[in-house]
Order: sequence, then structure tokens, then C-alpha cells
Amino acid sequence: MSASRSILLIIGGGIAAYKCLELIRRLKDRGIASRCILTKAGAEFVTPLAVSSLAGERCFTELFSLTDEADIGHIALSRSTDLIVVAPATADLIAKMATGLANDLASTALLATDKRILIAPAMNPRMWQHPATRRNMAQLEKDGVLVVGPNAGAMAERGESGPGRMAEPPEIIAAIELALAGEVTPPQRAIGFLGRLPGASGANGALAGRHVLVTSGPTHEAIDPVRYIANRSSGKQGHAIAAAAAAAGARVTLVSGPVSLPDPDGVETIHVESAREMLATVEAALPADIAIFTAAVADWRAADAAPEKMKKDGGALPPLALVENPDILATIAQRRAGRPALVVGFAAETENVIAYAQAKLARKGCDLIVANDVGGTGVMGGDANTVHLVTRDKVESWPTLAKQEVADRLIAHLVQLAAPVGV
Repeated sequence: MSASRSILLIIGGGIAAYKCLELIRRLKDRGIASRCILTKAGAEFVTPLAVSSLAGERCFTELFSLTDEADIGHIALSRSTDLIVVAPATADLIAKMATGLANDLASTALLATDKRILIAPAMNPRMWQHPATRRNMAQLEKDGVLVVGPNAGAMAERGESGPGRMAEPPEIIAAIELALAGEVTPPQRAIGFLGRLPGASGANGALAGRHVLVTSGPTHEAIDPVRYIANRSSGKQGHAIAAAAAAAGARVTLVSGPVSLPDPDGVETIHVESAREMLATVEAALPADIAIFTAAVADWRAADAAPEKMKKDGGALPPLALVENPDILATIAQRRAGRPALVVGFAAETENVIAYAQAKLARKGCDLIVANDVGGTGVMGGDANTVHLVTRDKVESWPTLAKQEVADRLIAHLVQLAAPVGV
């Protein structure tokens, strides 16, 4: 991205405003400058000093500032940029945009601009699903406004969850880069998470037209009809990734080992037991554009599973010979024909997490390894994950996040790596 590219970032009033600080920093790393307007409500969550420090220039807050108007003016401010981004786009800001109100610096700049506008909605789920907000969103899309998000998940309000979480910075950056590259033209959505609204569709999402294959959960390797070899994987991360890919518009096939989770909405889910069943099902599901191998496949199985339940016999231990299971990730990553364009593996380690992941990446032949440390208690089966994205060139470490947030971020990251449909 050219260093001359710039956006005007309008920061609305919501708890998600703190994510804009990371957004500004990440955009700068990509050579995209941010000039910022902070609304009065937004200043309740982040300070002008924090915003201006990261952006590297003054943060604008007031419409009727003689100094600002003499220096640049709201008209020039709204037009001296390549794209306007509103994040978080609150219900109030969305309503002002839809009805053409202009009673503060943010809304006036939005009305006066001749540039494209991308919004990242963020609000309580009931506000997002309210008929008034739906009408306003329909009007904005008709007007050619681009939309990224919102995501579904837990809200700041205790006990509240649902669609309304602002998209994560990597998702917003993916949408910004698409818009700056001219690859999205109004009224297309930049990222299709709006499809979570009742009656809407994710067909215009960033992964529309793609087939994403995901494996999830453990495998159970029979010792006898009662006992089996397994691990503690809950399938929560894999199922969340499948749901995030579907929300981004992809056709998703989820191959799931034995879990207690419901099948994700909008996803074709195929249930299997063993590693050999999982490999056969994965191969039958090909071709795929992206394959994400999240399942914690058992490394070994009994060489000969007993046909009847094995009994104790005077304290003597029964013989248990083990053989290796097929390596599903390596099998698909090293295919000569029909290999997915992107093959992603997961590495759950208890020590030397990054080093082992780098070795696994080279050994398996995949494009990306998502590594996580499962040495502590409550990781496998828990609701949060701390991951590192390992490629041949670099390691990107993420903070501890809810597994759905990890899923949303990963899908946004893969959107940036995936080639355009038809290329």
C-alpha cells in the first residue's frame, strides 16, 4: 500500500472505541495514515491525546473551532483523504448518516464528503436488530456506504450477547484495503457480516464464492467397544472458525469429531469418530479454497481393537500395541493435485510453542500454523485462547481472546491472504 494513502477515521461513542487505537497503529504499519475526528461521546472512552499520539497529528473534536476552521475547515477535512471510516459506528451516528443530519463535526464531515465511506457498526444486539436501525442500514447501503461487521458475541453489558460487536481491527483493515484498492464498489459490502441480520444473507461477504473446509474436535480411537484413546479438545475453536467463515459468505464444510456442541448455523457439518474417518471425509469434501485443520487428531490408535470389552485378568495388564494414525494436515498440504490454495494447521503445545510450530510448518508443508500453549489448566475446553500465527517469514502473536474473536480475526487474516475469486 502506498504511503500516500490516508483515511479520515471518525471515532464514535462506544466501548469499542478503544479498538481504534490498535487500528490506527496497524494502519500506520501498512503505510496508511489516519486523520481523526473524535466525537464528544467517543471522548468518554478514549482521549484526544491518545488518538493524536498514535496518529501523529492533531485529533479534531469541535465543529465551531475558529482555529480548526481557519486552518483546514470541515469541508477540506472531509475531502483531503482517500476514504472515511466510522468506527465504532453507533446507532446515533448511523441514524444521522441515514437522515442527513449535520449537527457536529463528525456528521457535518460525513454529509460534506465526496469520498467513499466505510462503517463498522457497534451497539447492543437489540439496538442493532431494532426496525429503526435496520431501516437506517438499508438506506446507507442504498446510498453506497460500505459495511464491515458487526460480529456476534458477548457484550459489555452483563449477560447480553448477540450481533453487535464491532469488527476486529484486522477485519476493518481488510475492508479498508479492499476499498482503497478499488475492489469494492457501492453498494457492495466490504465484509459480509451484515448477513447476521434476520432475513439477510452473507452472499456478498468477503469469502463469497469460496469453499472453506474446517476440521474440529478430537478423534476417538477405539481400544474395545467401550474404551478409546482421545484428548481434551472441546471443538469450540474449530466450530467458531466454521461459523466465522460462514458469516463471511463462504460455503463451509465442517468435519467434526465427537463433541457436545451444536452444529453451527449455515454450515454443512459431517460427524466422524476416528482419524481415518476424518481423513476420508476431508478428501471426499475436496476441492476447497481454504482448509483449516483445527481438530486435535489422536496421534495413535490401537493396532487391533478388541471386538469385546477387555476384562481385568488377575491384575495382569492387557497388551496394547499402538500404530500411528494418518497425518491429515500433511496429507492435504502435500497433495500434488487438488491442494487448497490456503492450508492452515493448528499446533497445541505445552512447551517451546513457537519453535515447535515453526518445525511443524516446515515438516507438514502447510501455509500457516496457528500455535497455542495448552500447558496451563482450563485451556483445552475453555472459552479463550492465546495464539501465534506462524508463517515462513514471521510470527504474529495475539493477546488472549475469546475463541470467537480468535475465529473472527483468523478469517479476516485469511481474507487478506486469499487470492481474488477467479484469479
